[in-house]
Amino acid sequence: MGYFDAASAAPLHPVARQALQASLDEGWADPARLYREGRRARVLLDAAREAAAESVGCRPDELVFTASGTRAVHSGIAGALAGRRRVGRHLIVSSVEHSSVLHSAEVHEADGGTVTQVPVDRGGAVDPAAFGAALRADTALACLQSANHEVGTEQPVAAVAGLCREAGVPLLVDAAQSLGWGPVDAGWSLLTASAHKWGGPPGVGLLVVRKGTRFAPQGPVDERESGRAAGFENIPAVVAAAASLRAVRAEAAQESARLRGLTERIRKKVPELVPDVEVVGDPVRRLPGVVTFSCLYVDGEALLHELDREGFSVSSGSSCTSSTLTPSHVLRAMGVLSEGNVRVSLPVGAAEGDVERFLDVLPRAVAAVREKLGAPVSEAVVREEDALVVDSLGKRCPIPVIELAKVIGDVPVGGLVRVLSDDEAARLDIPAWCQMRHQEYVGEEPADGGTAYLIRRST
Repeated sequence: MGYFDAASAAPLHPVARQALQASLDEGWADPARLYREGRRARVLLDAAREAAAESVGCRPDELVFTASGTRAVHSGIAGALAGRRRVGRHLIVSSVEHSSVLHSAEVHEADGGTVTQVPVDRGGAVDPAAFGAALRADTALACLQSANHEVGTEQPVAAVAGLCREAGVPLLVDAAQSLGWGPVDAGWSLLTASAHKWGGPPGVGLLVVRKGTRFAPQGPVDERESGRAAGFENIPAVVAAAASLRAVRAEAAQESARLRGLTERIRKKVPELVPDVEVVGDPVRRLPGVVTFSCLYVDGEALLHELDREGFSVSSGSSCTSSTLTPSHVLRAMGVLSEGNVRVSLPVGAAEGDVERFLDVLPRAVAAVREKLGAPVSEAVVREEDALVVDSLGKRCPIPVIELAKVIGDVPVGGLVRVLSDDEAARLDIPAWCQMRHQEYVGEEPADGGTAYLIRRST
């Protein structure tokens, strides 16, 4: 079986399994107690904290364990904003942050704060100059992920951290996707991570707050974890998380080079094997094991099911896999094709043979989905005086783009096609299709029941 969704959750590392089993007998007691069992638990907790801090590159007393990476993000943002409330209530995030960051930003804005989202380029990276331009006198906190969870693009953390430091603004880095591969560039003030991303057990997060960073924990006060993470520590899981982080770091250099070779092969071969595919994300500055691509004329959910039947577990940012029928905020911010989106994220130890088998299966899977969606569309096409009109109202991705592709050849070069759609994904996918197929995207205008997208035939 090919489990290719490590960016969601990596398989439990063997070292994590061993540490978890070994600590179950010693780490069950309350580490705050002075009797023998409590002292044993405290020794395990302190050792895990020191090991994790060494991997992060911080002091042990700067790091606390939380119930998840999401909880670490929520607590970190809320505490940093509260600690600097006298400075102002302005928060900066990138437009491709993890949903935990964006949800925290929404709560902050609903509470009267202000939020600036810094855009990204088509590869998914922020421009440090644009990030710096967003800094203001009332900026309380800035947030930037170390690497993107959907497309693997690494962010210019060092450059942004330098600008934040000059402005006196703390920077929170969500390092969930990258911490297993190495420490984050220096200059950050707060850092969060999640153990299940590097092969530790789920339910363990890290929150690091550098000394000197103003921070006011929110919610009821708890005496555990410096008051920054309430509740009884899950010591066996914490021990396993710290042990596995150290283990994957020891393997990181060699494994990173190996996985980069495998993902480079996927990036190169998929466009050769499957027509009408866009590989997205920065081709160079990216995580070792992540490669993402989108296939025209494909329903993302159907493609994932087709690949699952063939024994491959992958994920998608396509709107077709979402109950909201809106594309991933990451793909939307990048302005890339969202339909038929596939993210392959290889786990540590992924076999080359599984990658080759995936490349063999993928063309058949895409062709099968496209065939199912290839119904005639002549009834949906009418001619106006100046354009060919495709009525795709009430039809979801990728039907509007399929219908556009089928009729573009029916108008002369310079002629217009007007696609009517009420699917939000069309606002992203039709311009992306035009760029891929070298047609001119003219723009959009209101239409009865939805939006009209105008495309001029260029080739």
